[in-house]
Amino acid sequence: MRLLRAVLVLIGAVLPLLAPMAASAAERLPSWQLEPTGVTAQFRGLSAVSGRVAWVSGTQGTVLRTVDGGRSWSSVGPPGTGTLEFRDIEAFDAEHAVTLSIGPGQDSRVYRTDDGGRHWRQTFQNPDAKAFYDCLAFFDPWRGLAMSDPVDGKFRMQATSDGGRSWHRIPDAAFPPALPGEAGFAASGQCVTTSGPADAWLATGGGAQARVLHSGDGGRHWSAAVTPLPSSASAGVFALAFRTPWQGVAIGGDFANPTAPGPAVALSGDRGRTWHTPPQHPDGYRSGLAWLGGTVLAVGPGGSDLSPDGGRHWTSFDTGSFDTVDCTASGSCWASGVQGRVARLGR
Repeated sequence: MRLLRAVLVLIGAVLPLLAPMAASAAERLPSWQLEPTGVTAQFRGLSAVSGRVAWVSGTQGTVLRTVDGGRSWSSVGPPGTGTLEFRDIEAFDAEHAVTLSIGPGQDSRVYRTDDGGRHWRQTFQNPDAKAFYDCLAFFDPWRGLAMSDPVDGKFRMQATSDGGRSWHRIPDAAFPPALPGEAGFAASGQCVTTSGPADAWLATGGGAQARVLHSGDGGRHWSAAVTPLPSSASAGVFALAFRTPWQGVAIGGDFANPTAPGPAVALSGDRGRTWHTPPQHPDGYRSGLAWLGGTVLAVGPGGSDLSPDGGRHWTSFDTGSFDTVDCTASGSCWASGVQGRVARLGR
């Protein structure tokens, strides 16, 4: 009985100490601060330039730009593109950006602006009815890649060395054979990513395995690695993010069954040559990823999560729907998604 009383006394003493600690941990979690855009387009394309400057792109030919932290937005999309879906956008500053529309054949296009969206020039239009471009990424303001689903058993890719003003096709021989049904997912503009001056990765699903293809020479040659993520017509790797050319995270799941238990995350510490499942992962399908220092942010229709230890353990911090997320080197993070939703990360 004395032992029981002692235990109860100890519990009574410890609980008051734990409560502030739990409250403090909750207070440290970030939150999304919605920045109304005044439109209802779905924004799967997002490029964060700074805490004040961001670009989003989406349905109905919509491209928006803010230069005041989201307090106001300008509609700056290319004219005459109301039937296109701009699923990806890469901005270099407040004036220069490249955006990609998706779709079969000629619906896959690239446009570039050099004056904040006042004028655009179409720099690429897909000539192959069997190709379908999903996303693009840049190594720097000059060199970039645009990825298409496989055509005749090989992934299709265009490259630029002048900031997206012109494009040339990478030979099919650069790629390993695609699996039957394998493709990319144009869900967040993050099915292709880069890190450093020469490393690039592309994410796949739809086939018998969810894979990541890697190039260490700027896109000239590619090799494939299998991930532990599930793969089906609606499942696979949806987004990739590399903190360095060595340390990367892959995320996805099944968009047709978004509450499926997973695993939805895989980690690599060897430039994407091998992938492993972490001890913990977000609940359900996630479509977007970004590094914020050593922390990983993940978003999807079911909510937002963060991992303070590089993807090994995760905490949910928001239940709102977002499709994609992007962070700047200075620590400003933005997210975007359905019904014109755009938000900045705050505390």
